[in-house]
Amino acid sequence: MGKNKGFFQSLTGGIWRIFLNGLFAILPLTITIGLFVITFRLILDWLRPVRALLANRYPALIDAIPYVEILFIFAIIFLIGSLLRTFFIRSAVHTLEALVIRIPLVRPVYGGIRQLVQAFSLQDKMTFKKVVMIEFPRPGLYSIGFLTSQLPDQIAPQGGRKFFNVFVPTTPNPTSGYFVIVPEQDIIVADLTRQEAMAMIISGGIIQPDRFEPDN
Repeated sequence: MGKNKGFFQSLTGGIWRIFLNGLFAILPLTITIGLFVITFRLILDWLRPVRALLANRYPALIDAIPYVEILFIFAIIFLIGSLLRTFFIRSAVHTLEALVIRIPLVRPVYGGIRQLVQAFSLQDKMTFKKVVMIEFPRPGLYSIGFLTSQLPDQIAPQGGRKFFNVFVPTTPNPTSGYFVIVPEQDIIVADLTRQEAMAMIISGGIIQPDRFEPDN
């Protein structure tokens, strides 16, 4: 009886392990597809007023082009990006942002989101010049940071040495962090793009660059 029980437990354990292997194999793909489907449906729900407006004015366009509201919004965003290249429009947007930041309840939310978007933006190349690693918060522990600029010699802690300003973001909210002044010899330049570094910081190290995987 004991042998039969052990055989049954071994059999069920093997079946369970095979099931888990299959589950974990398809889980990343199914979650990715599910997130894309949910996001797509959410976007369509947000753009429902745009679709209704186009249906009233151009009913033939709705029938001819599937999801024409998404193409319409893409065209609007492209137009805004083109207009922002002009000095007048860019100045107007900066003035509007200055007014929005003055609103007490809106200021922290808008400011945090704006900093996060700028961190991932390819246009903001001069904000974070390099991804670096420094010993922080104590010797022997390393943190990912962003080198922002060189500290002027007039305010350097020690004369005759180069110091750099480094921003060390916090996890999982990279819009807050620590500003530290680090001597040049204590800075290690990391082989990471800003986007890769941000993904690691936000995920707490769970998401790492695919190009460093053994298969690659």
